[in-house]
Amino acid sequence: MIAESLAEQHGHINRGSENLRVMDYLRQVLAYRNLQRSIEQVKRNKGSCGIDGMEVDELDDYLKSHWEEIKQSIGNGTYQPSKVLGVEIDKPNGGKRLLGIPTVIDRVIQQMIHQVLSPVYDNEFTSYSYGFRPGKNAHQAIHQALDYINSGFQDIIDLDLKNFFDVVNHDYLMSILYRRIKDERLLRLIRKYLKSGIMLDGLEQARELGTPQGSPLSPLLANILLNELDKELNKRGLRYVRYADDCVPRTRTAAILFSGAAHKMRDGPSEPVYRHRLQTTLCCIN
Repeated sequence: MIAESLAEQHGHINRGSENLRVMDYLRQVLAYRNLQRSIEQVKRNKGSCGIDGMEVDELDDYLKSHWEEIKQSIGNGTYQPSKVLGVEIDKPNGGKRLLGIPTVIDRVIQQMIHQVLSPVYDNEFTSYSYGFRPGKNAHQAIHQALDYINSGFQDIIDLDLKNFFDVVNHDYLMSILYRRIKDERLLRLIRKYLKSGIMLDGLEQARELGTPQGSPLSPLLANILLNELDKELNKRGLRYVRYADDCVPRTRTAAILFSGAAHKMRDGPSEPVYRHRLQTTLCCIN
């Protein structure tokens, strides 16, 4: 494996370093074992190349020659993610959805971040959140919704926050991350990924909002943000099921309460964090 050969090139891995301080997340992200897992996952996912044209099957040779340089630049804060390649695809119901394809190298780095942060945050997510989580799936969400229906809650309202991934407020998201992740180097790297421009039809577009669909980190960041909505629904005593980004409250009272919770979640520190629709399978029941 590429990570094993790198370890041999640069000395044995210090096993004691696995007992890292909880705050030093970036060291865990950059660990060789984490790199190896990330490379394997990116290869399994395959996917198109980014703006540099590098294919997944070129990863091994490139990282053998360049990983130490990349790792050092990440560690000292000088690493700059490449721009994202924008690709528009047709939506089933009309309109276009903008996908952002990072370079293969940035996919590896984002996957490394995801692998470290996912277990940290997954324990904080509610048991009724089923999207983009290990051991959770859409079938489980459907079964939970059916349980609610069989318990006598028959009125269903389908809600969807529009263009959620396009309007995520970066400052609000970063403030949520900072509550748990105090490693400022890692937080700066995540912000760089949020801010990296997108190339569409040969033109660069700056990005002040949103986290593009198509990157390994976006689903986790979306769930971290949507967990704030889940907590607000819990406060209001609503039964619910959420999968990624669609909503289904039941009963008139629940719909009114959910509407209030959604409006509250829109009020970020500057621009609204959520717009009108969201793409979260959510059953709210009162």
